[in-house]
Amino acid sequence: MSYKRSNQQQLLSKLATNDQHGENSPYFDGWKAYDSDPFHPTKNPSGVIQMGLAENQLSFDLIEEWIKKNPRASICTNEGAHDFKDIAIFQDYNGLPEFRNAVANFMGKVRGDRVKFDPDRIVMAGGATGANETIMFCLADPGDAFLVPTPYYPAFNRDLRWRTGVQLLPIPSESSNNFQITIESLQKTYENATKNNIKVKGLILTNPSNPLGTTLSKSTLKSLVKFINSKRIHIVCDEIYAATLFTSPCFTSVGEIIEEVECDKDLIHIVYSLSKDMGLPGFRVGIVYSFNDGVVSCARKMSSFGLVSSQTQHFLATILSDDEFVVKFLEESSRRLGKRHAMFTKGLQKVGITCLRSNAGLFCWMDLRKLLKESSFEGEMELWRVIIKQVKLNVSPGSSFECLEPGWFRVCFANMDDETMGIALERIKIFVGKAEGEAAPPTPVKERRWRKELQLSFSTRMVHHHDNEGGAILPHMKSPHSPMPHSPMVLC
Repeated sequence: MSYKRSNQQQLLSKLATNDQHGENSPYFDGWKAYDSDPFHPTKNPSGVIQMGLAENQLSFDLIEEWIKKNPRASICTNEGAHDFKDIAIFQDYNGLPEFRNAVANFMGKVRGDRVKFDPDRIVMAGGATGANETIMFCLADPGDAFLVPTPYYPAFNRDLRWRTGVQLLPIPSESSNNFQITIESLQKTYENATKNNIKVKGLILTNPSNPLGTTLSKSTLKSLVKFINSKRIHIVCDEIYAATLFTSPCFTSVGEIIEEVECDKDLIHIVYSLSKDMGLPGFRVGIVYSFNDGVVSCARKMSSFGLVSSQTQHFLATILSDDEFVVKFLEESSRRLGKRHAMFTKGLQKVGITCLRSNAGLFCWMDLRKLLKESSFEGEMELWRVIIKQVKLNVSPGSSFECLEPGWFRVCFANMDDETMGIALERIKIFVGKAEGEAAPPTPVKERRWRKELQLSFSTRMVHHHDNEGGAILPHMKSPHSPMPHSPMVLC
């Protein structure tokens, strides 16, 4: 250990200097690779395309159009400035009443109005990240554990456990049943924990799933609620992708289930956000919704550490209260997501790549097992490095999602325009060696130069710029925006 690091550990807290943040992962390293060499259609056409960020940019134009028609929604316009003095002053931790009413109404509409949400149970947080950590602080003590079905969102290791001291215990799943959670696997994981004197406080679900893009059936949810009720443990349902559904089966909220299954509602909690469903992650709007009065009270006190700005609340209260717009937006967003999903998966099918069948989300769970040189996590890392370095696509390896089977990758499709998606598919075609000898579809004029440059850069890299291990040399992967070190898997 260097003197500098040793000195830092003496000066800073154990929390500040430990490595439990979870960011030493290929999931985050892929972002750093993108940051150091970002794709641009004209300025950097051979750069890394960001396919590791689950962001919904397909319906921004609908929101922009609404903003132009409703300038009074903002206190930063001539039409809305008269509300400035009321919004700029201190607001209590409950949030603006019109904001909580609008969010509760929106959550109901997203779920087909099959469940009603009480505005007085809406608790604000700084995005879903803040909401997830807040619910952990309310429910568990350091050392307590939550069960999580695999594969699961890599940043849960940071969001749920880094500062709380909570453990996450993976529930194994397999591709043979499409990675569905089973009561048998849940029961076994629970029993193993108790045998090891680990206090299990609950079960965490992401529904729709990140990274699978699938929804839990009503029967499965009922079984899970019955299980946690019998064990007297909590269930936290992260439903931030609820409105990203683009085909059947429909999404079922745990809020619906508890009206049909006898259970203790004090054990039921929902995390929500506007980051995915409306594509507004920069607004940092996270929601804790609990049926437990004690959790609502505690979470509201804690929300002072991550409040949503009153200006944002004011704007969102206006737009979410426009029922006509909300209905139109949800319908059109779903249609566009479905169209993009079909475009991407059909493009992959043309080169023999399949994905897990999904019906929601902003990503696909891509099966690249047949491309592994060896069926191991070392083989998965080797393939991932090639995809990052040579294909120049930031996709996320399944091992970073705690997937137990090597060769699965999450790839995001909603954070780019159609032209960039076309470039990404073209790169994949070149990579799998299917482009040569096949009749390529007509290429739009404005894309031809980009693709010509892409093919030239590919041939140049693969022939002249190999490192000692046979891989293309990649520019320094550390993001200028992040001080975090590389994953040991990247450095090896």
